[in-house]
Amino acid sequence: MMALPGGHHLDSVTLPGQRLHLMQVDSVQRWMEDLKLMTECECMCVLQAKPISLEEDAQGDLILAGGPGPGDPLQLLLKRGWVISTELRRIGQKLAQDRWARVHSMSVRLTCHARSMVSEYSAVSRNSSKEMGQIEKLLMDKCSELSAVTERCLQVENEHVLKSMKACVSETLSMLGQHFGQLLELALTREVQALVRKIDASDNIYTTESTTGNLFSLTQEGAPLCRIIAKVDGVLCLADILTDDSHSEATRAEAAAVVAQVTSPHLPVTQHLSSFMESMEEIVTALVKLCQEASSGEVFLLASAALANITFFDTMACEMLLQLNAIRVLLEACSDKQRVDTPYTRDQIVTILANMSVLEQCASDIIQENGVQLIMGMLSEKPRSGTPAEVAACERVQQKAAVTLARLSRDPDVAREAVRLSCMSRLIELCRSPSERNSSDAVLVACLAALRRLAGVCPEGLQDSDFQQLVQPRLVDSFLLCSNMEESFV
Repeated sequence: MMALPGGHHLDSVTLPGQRLHLMQVDSVQRWMEDLKLMTECECMCVLQAKPISLEEDAQGDLILAGGPGPGDPLQLLLKRGWVISTELRRIGQKLAQDRWARVHSMSVRLTCHARSMVSEYSAVSRNSSKEMGQIEKLLMDKCSELSAVTERCLQVENEHVLKSMKACVSETLSMLGQHFGQLLELALTREVQALVRKIDASDNIYTTESTTGNLFSLTQEGAPLCRIIAKVDGVLCLADILTDDSHSEATRAEAAAVVAQVTSPHLPVTQHLSSFMESMEEIVTALVKLCQEASSGEVFLLASAALANITFFDTMACEMLLQLNAIRVLLEACSDKQRVDTPYTRDQIVTILANMSVLEQCASDIIQENGVQLIMGMLSEKPRSGTPAEVAACERVQQKAAVTLARLSRDPDVAREAVRLSCMSRLIELCRSPSERNSSDAVLVACLAALRRLAGVCPEGLQDSDFQQLVQPRLVDSFLLCSNMEESFV
């Protein structure tokens, strides 16, 4: 995970079937590339910082960073960026421990890495802008300042003086981090923009497919890269791919994956997606079509994930989905094991249904397509493998199914259909039996809310004990009762 100054983190987000990580290379090749940087850093430490420390954790502080591939500025920036971010974090840790010898030697090594990043990027990139040149100078000046002030700290023995100098080092380190973050974002924005232009200008299907794959790999680096892709209107060029049937299903699925990552509700980048509204109808239409025609579970997962995220982005998308008969498409897919065969996919489907269920006209479509029965089935979602990821996905499916049922039960016809299908019995079981919901509090709250909504329409479907314990008390009291309930109570 690469951390950018300012609180941003480049987290790796895993999707089934994703491409190999951008920085993944053959292990022998990686070792040979490492030799260059390892040798450079060691020489710099010996020449400028005196002998390398023999402290027990010194070896662990040596960062192994593979050299970038020739002519690949994006890979260079990601690798060097990760190295420098890690060094900044470790220097901060050693500074907090007052380990001045380590702080100084690591500051010298940081300078080495920063100088290498600037020179290597200048060698492989186009002419740098004036703004980048200014920030590069500020960065290198701060690196030199940090090395100089930490060297002076080594010669100070007075604790009061050292304490005041520590504040100076901390401030210098903070400013250095800011300059590095600004430089890295400028450079990454420039390279992502070049990638987007390459997609726009390409008439070659293979080039488009390859470049779209590179763009998807960048989204795996987390929020900062997704924000940059959105900022340079990368989603708009992907709209052209999604709506062009001449592209292969694999290319359109990859474009859907990028849309899913960039529009994720977990990423604080929606402020950069205003231009996305211009093409939202075309994108939603193309994604529904991709779901309908998907030849595999992976393609359906990527398309439905993008749709699910878009429904969080704007309620207008839900209205579009109603007009496109998306409920029928999604519910029909649930009976096709080739397209929908995992809790991860059902999680996307029920997310879309939950967000669409806020619309009043959604209820009639759900009833017409026997959707209540499908939601009832999702309340019984169970993991096959028992892995933490799959268990968590099953919990999300149960929770969102209950939320969807609660919202749809505003309509008396939906509520009566749910009661007829014994949804109330299943909700009571989920409330009273922790093992049925994997002891999930989120599932419990959603089930209590759905049960209370159904009880308001059909109270005769409840036994007195269920009404008195699960419906009549305050929600928080019912929650406390059920969350502390032993299995033998049922």
